[in-house]
Amino acid sequence: MKKTLLALTMAAVFAPVLAQAEAGDIVVRLRATNINPSESSKLGEQTDKVYGAGTADLLYGSGSANLQVDSNTIPELDLSYYVTKNIALELILALGTKHDVQTSSKGAALNKRALGEVNLLPPTLTAQWHFMPDQTFDPYLGAGVSYVRAMDNGLTADTALGKKPIRIDRNSWGPAIQAGFDVNLKDGWLVNFDVKKIWFDTDVKINVPELAAGYKRIDSLDIDPLVISVGFGKKF
Repeated sequence: MKKTLLALTMAAVFAPVLAQAEAGDIVVRLRATNINPSESSKLGEQTDKVYGAGTADLLYGSGSANLQVDSNTIPELDLSYYVTKNIALELILALGTKHDVQTSSKGAALNKRALGEVNLLPPTLTAQWHFMPDQTFDPYLGAGVSYVRAMDNGLTADTALGKKPIRIDRNSWGPAIQAGFDVNLKDGWLVNFDVKKIWFDTDVKINVPELAAGYKRIDSLDIDPLVISVGFGKKF
């Protein structure tokens, strides 16, 4: 009898803590998100192909030079819709993330490594499988697609021939995978931790009319960021 009373007491204490998911539920989350690029660049190699051998040494001091994109932390809003209690669709509505871009080294013909900054808008849609939606600790895995749009694209190379404009492709599609968990609290509130890996690439082009007419591709830049988020949400 005492064991039964204890079990009922524990159930009564923890029952209001769980925010059980049901088909049709909507979750709104506000998170702090760190976007950390893991770029792959062949800037020096491609520059030599376009403008001739030795150009990379003059500009970057090395034929193996590459482009570097720094990390940034931004606020992020996302919405999840539960198709079933285990399957949810998540749409990430990031506000845009600014990243400084620079060359890995500098040669005699380049006045500074810094090229400016680019603002990336990366809405991402994933389908998630929630393993334990009725429990306090609810882990999930997901996969989907990301559409990355480059805005405020104002990169410039400050060279011995003057300042030369650089532009990148203004949109790119790429796959995304994720893993994370919700900690369900009472009244529909929850705490969330989430990790995503997104793959996307873009062409980097520069206009140096003294060497060749029009914009020429000097890099195929794979940015491939690791995206780590933490925040809270509300289930409706």
